Amino acid sequence: AVELAFVAALQHLPGNQRAALLLFEVLGFSAAEIAETMNTSAASVNSALARARRVVAERVPSVTQQRTLRRIGDVRVREIVTGYSTALERGDADALVALLTEDVTWSMPPMTHWYRGVEAVMDFAVRLPLTSCGSWRHLPVGANGQPAVAGYLWDEEAGAHLGWSVDVLTLRDDRIAEITSFVGAGHLARLGLPASLP
Repeated sequence: AVELAFVAALQHLPGNQRAALLLFEVLGFSAAEIAETMNTSAASVNSALARARRVVAERVPSVTQQRTLRRIGDVRVREIVTGYSTALERGDADALVALLTEDVTWSMPPMTHWYRGVEAVMDFAVRLPLTSCGSWRHLPVGANGQPAVAGYLWDEEAGAHLGWSVDVLTLRDDRIAEITSFVGAGHLARLGLPASLP
């Protein structure tokens, strides 16, 4: 039930606020229990919760991703995922930009890279995944209840496409509003995906 938008918002919180919010909102601890766990006062916990909630309210959309996906429908979601994969595999900037909202973001936690707006996202996409990275193959997957794409990058020495990343797509209406790339083959293994594609 914890959506990616909430998880992404957590990265903007200091450790004490993140811990208090997770313990209270996700695990159901009381403020007194959190204070005991964190070796602080209940007033300090309540203050941390208030500050954390403000940040989350600013960063988490009011319409849940699950509601958006149900409204769009499975067929259109598959079309978007296929279009995203195909655009990257073909290096087709026009096809990719047609799938994006104007205020799209592309992030790669825990890396500090964060691109906001279609111009910044496309500048990054054209410089790296669409042109410089080499040959891509993709598998559609789901991650955290959202559509996602497992990316495999050609490795000449291995003679195969090796697991590279999982891109989780957050949709608004029928466009991609956020791309969150989890770089590293370990993410594919956690999803039970193969390490390479022939």
